[in-house]
Amino acid sequence: MTTQLPNEERKFVEEVGIVFEQTGLPRMAGRIFGRLMICDPPYQSPSQLVDALIASRGSISTMTRLLVQLGIIERFCLPGERQTYLQISVNAWKHLTGHGLADEITLFRELADHGLEILADKKHVTRRWLEEMRDIYAFLEKEFPALWRRWEQEQKAKTGQYQ
Repeated sequence: MTTQLPNEERKFVEEVGIVFEQTGLPRMAGRIFGRLMICDPPYQSPSQLVDALIASRGSISTMTRLLVQLGIIERFCLPGERQTYLQISVNAWKHLTGHGLADEITLFRELADHGLEILADKKHVTRRWLEEMRDIYAFLEKEFPALWRRWEQEQKAKTGQYQ
């Protein structure tokens, strides 16, 4: 039996899927994440995700495995039940934003450095673009850790703790 999501929830789930896709992740991974963000209770079994998202078991299995590996969802079992459930992990936003963004910043700075090495002896217009790219990402690479620490301090002050 397929569980039809209310229209607004379905739209939100699709919107999260599209945002994931725009950032280079599979749309289905985003749809799963979107569903877990708004479901009540705040966890779902793989079968519930299959029904709610009208997706294949294989797709749900593959994408949940990816999301678990990324550290943004986790598996758990309820006491006395054999069924495995999925929920958003406690540190999901830290994994999505903090670690991922810092890694991406470094990758882009390294990419620019490599391009500049290739053009080391040339006065080429693309060198200027690569220099600007390198400078932007070098700045972000230097400043991001302090920005992240400020956010963590703000969260700690707000909640009394930060995971």
